[in-house]
Amino acid sequence: MRVGIVGAGITGLALSHYLRERGVDAVAFEATAEPGGVIRSSRVDGRILDHGPQRTRLTDELEELVDACGLRDDLLVADDDLPLYVYVDGRLRPVPFTPREFLSTDLLSVRGKLRLLAEPLTEGVRDDETAGEYFQRKFGTEAYHNLVEPLFGGIYGSDPMEMPGAYALDTMRRMERSGSLLRAALNRIIEDGERPPPVSFADGMAQLPRALYDHNADRIELETPVDRIVPEGSGYRLETDAGDERVDRVVVTTRADVAAGLLAPVDAESARALRRLYYNPLAYVHLASEAAPDGYGYQVRRDEPLHTLGVTWNTGLFDRDGVYTCFLGGMGNPGMVDRSDAELGRIAATEFEDVLGAPAEVLNVTRHPRGFPAYDESWAAMERVDLPENVTLATNYAGRMGVPSRIREAKRLAERFATD
Repeated sequence: MRVGIVGAGITGLALSHYLRERGVDAVAFEATAEPGGVIRSSRVDGRILDHGPQRTRLTDELEELVDACGLRDDLLVADDDLPLYVYVDGRLRPVPFTPREFLSTDLLSVRGKLRLLAEPLTEGVRDDETAGEYFQRKFGTEAYHNLVEPLFGGIYGSDPMEMPGAYALDTMRRMERSGSLLRAALNRIIEDGERPPPVSFADGMAQLPRALYDHNADRIELETPVDRIVPEGSGYRLETDAGDERVDRVVVTTRADVAAGLLAPVDAESARALRRLYYNPLAYVHLASEAAPDGYGYQVRRDEPLHTLGVTWNTGLFDRDGVYTCFLGGMGNPGMVDRSDAELGRIAATEFEDVLGAPAEVLNVTRHPRGFPAYDESWAAMERVDLPENVTLATNYAGRMGVPSRIREAKRLAERFATD
């Protein structure tokens, strides 16, 4: 069996690696000159900047890849006890992660805390509600606006009230199996305190995909875009400018609109459905400042008078020499990515100083016109995606987001292919 992989982001790279370990023949095609997909890093004025994910978690699977690629000495591990903040009513307030912090937090009033504690008495996920409606019903209005909306919505740059629960609440359904979402969360805090720590690498997050490429370069073709995937006999023909490749199975790891163009000859209805999926546009503004706060960073409550969605404190996490990453745009302000670099930099720096009381210098502006899956109403189109069994979508819109989830899916696929 020969597997064809379209895209050499972290999923495609990890899958190439795992298939090699299991003795499965495979080839991956990447349209660009750099492996890693959305995971990109650069050095500006001597500082490391990440233009995609700012960190990940050191899960068992990730740790295996780190050691396989010889990256142990370059691994940066952050303190998992660092505070995370939400900007509410004009100042930063720490998010409570322990029962003691919950009792003392000023993010919630006494009434808000009592309402949140009533969560075990509420009904579980309903298929006809949005993520926002679910969280507000479970935890109350105050906890929703001050905690859940900025934190959950911040992951996707989305408004939870616009995210259908059918596509956005899979993790909540699993946690509810304990009988209570709050009880499950407390169990994770109290019993599973050894959760994987946040990590990055000396040369930024992109050091991992580059190392995976180096270890599997004979199976990965860079600057070789796949133009079409065409059924041929019991398998498929991947058409590229460098020639055609005959494979038995295809794994597509590209963005939804790109996948749609490739898969039209395979299933026209699935391709049309994929074209409907909406991504939230995001802009990243990297700043340098001597502010030196302690923590992960902060998210901003939606009704605050700021354009900034949130800020990662790279300097506090990984000693990134005064680097901060500001996020703007998202579902609530998609036109932000169309503003000039100068205006985006001015907004980010001004609002950063307003929040932290320290000036900041703009280092870089990066735009992602299609940043993260929105999981909005457009995601109903996924119900019409029905590809043949030997064509797999392995992506953050067909599965879970995040580097650990992408690596886990790649490993599961490799194990399945190795036993077929």
